Amino acid sequence: MCGITGWIDWERDLTGERTVLEAMTGTLANRGPDAAGIWLSTHAALGHRRLVVVDPAGGAQPMTRQRGDRVCTVAYNGELYNTADLRRELEARGHTFLTRNSDTEALLAAYMEWGPACVHRLNGIFAFAVWDSAGQSLFMARDRLGVKPLFYTRKGGALIFGSEIKAILAHPDVSPEVDTQGLAEIFVMGPSRTPGLGVFRGISELRPGQCLEYDRSGLRVRRYWSFESRPHEDDLDTTAEKLRCLLRDTVERQLVADVPVCCFLSGGLDSSAITAYASAAFKRAGLGPLHTFSVDYAGNDRHFTPGVFQPDSDAPWVRRVSEHYGTVHHNIVIETGDLVEALSAAVRANDLPGMADVDSSLYLFCREIKKNATVALSGESADELFGGYPWFYSEEALSKDTFPWVRMVRQRAELINPELADQIKPEEYAGMRYREALAEVPRFDGDTPREARMREMFYLNLTRFMPTLLDRKDRMSMAAGLEVRVPYCDHRLVEYAWNIPWWMKNYGLREKGILRRALEGIIPQDVLERRKSPYPKTHNPQYLEAVRDRLLEILDDSASPLVPLVNTGKLRETALNRGAAFGPAWFSQLMGPAQLFAYLVQVDTWLREYRVSIR
Repeated sequence: MCGITGWIDWERDLTGERTVLEAMTGTLANRGPDAAGIWLSTHAALGHRRLVVVDPAGGAQPMTRQRGDRVCTVAYNGELYNTADLRRELEARGHTFLTRNSDTEALLAAYMEWGPACVHRLNGIFAFAVWDSAGQSLFMARDRLGVKPLFYTRKGGALIFGSEIKAILAHPDVSPEVDTQGLAEIFVMGPSRTPGLGVFRGISELRPGQCLEYDRSGLRVRRYWSFESRPHEDDLDTTAEKLRCLLRDTVERQLVADVPVCCFLSGGLDSSAITAYASAAFKRAGLGPLHTFSVDYAGNDRHFTPGVFQPDSDAPWVRRVSEHYGTVHHNIVIETGDLVEALSAAVRANDLPGMADVDSSLYLFCREIKKNATVALSGESADELFGGYPWFYSEEALSKDTFPWVRMVRQRAELINPELADQIKPEEYAGMRYREALAEVPRFDGDTPREARMREMFYLNLTRFMPTLLDRKDRMSMAAGLEVRVPYCDHRLVEYAWNIPWWMKNYGLREKGILRRALEGIIPQDVLERRKSPYPKTHNPQYLEAVRDRLLEILDDSASPLVPLVNTGKLRETALNRGAAFGPAWFSQLMGPAQLFAYLVQVDTWLREYRVSIR
């Protein structure tokens, strides 16, 4: 996995701008710690940082290939899981490959053969940019579910882009400015983000399933993939069997690498299924035992209390699954002080305030995994795909006209400076973004009112909540130089599951019922029946005290850039009350009072370190 950046400019000769490209590319060093490359031409410049996963000798980038009179250069971040299939088809069409098995070369050849239509033939996670020297045009695309990030901005006749916002901000013509819309994203939608927005003024995100073309006639963005609603014609048993086959094939495809591969393991349904298929594939290939990793927190053995969102601890379930499949398991325990300290590192990785310690713990977790492996498989996105979250089953959540994970907007608005709140209009802003999302839902005339509402809920989760978790997983893992693959985001699996009716997804009146049915006989029965439990967080009261005290210090600092944006009296009162009004969760399932304080600490860090100016 890698990082890409670039600059297209019709008004400058970019062959003399190596220093700028080096600065932009250098910001992505953590995404690609193994190698760096820069390619310059008169009007196009590309930068690349490489994390070696496949074909160490042959996959250097940016990569240029010529076929006839046509010369194209690519900078690519991602992994293709159908490289062998692509190469066979392209060789049959007369292409010659210079590398052993580089997916970069297969991607570039696919573009040279099929042009922008190549995206329909790719199975994988990707964000890439191809410069066509003859046509003087740039083509960029992002994978269907948005596992790999890509941002861009326009400056006059220039287009500047990067895997992360920090690469764009390294360009001398781009300033770290935030306007009212950006502040609304931070204080209302945050730590989620409206798709397409980069929060910073003028910076956009290429959305999942979109591609972009840029030439002298201008910039064009279009969607090449979207959800399609149609009848689901398979019965229950056929549906379960197809899901089982798709998931097995997906996991096995995603084990391909020339570096050590491992699995995240929580002892829940999603990660246990991946571990089951991965460990079986390791045994068939004679690769030895699979290594698995789980995360826990110092003090959780004493302070964990079951709740509505976290019914039990992962630890005994992790042991159960690891022993069942004979994995070599590593339990990473995070200290409270390290968790607090890493909040700043998480901001730098994300370029924005994020899910507080939920982010910083993942960063520390990935940093430890990197000592043993370079690639990991994770169970992200199964809950969005099959209905794992509590709000799928809450009549209150289903009846509200709002995102079910963006909670307590009115209470949060009271913590904002009243003048800023009047400009942002938090409840109106959240409502506008919610209506925009509903307007996108691909309707199906055959849906009952209940099915139509559930289709809306799945769309909201897959296009608004899942990106938050995918962004988090990408930034925190890549900050540690670890590639994380997400089998449940395979587009074939997503396309099939999208139209499975609610009664099947809720089979047995259980969350992810159809997935449980599909995995019968694959994972142990008690694990199969375990209730949904999210990514674990610390329950140590010392963490709440630490972030509360840090927030109070910020409120006492007249130089803090956060202070003018908040209602200091109300926020101080909330901190002294330990955020009692914001439990158990003001965002998602995991973010309670401690995470509210930590999030605001992150906002302060972001404003300071990025030198954000408010416009």
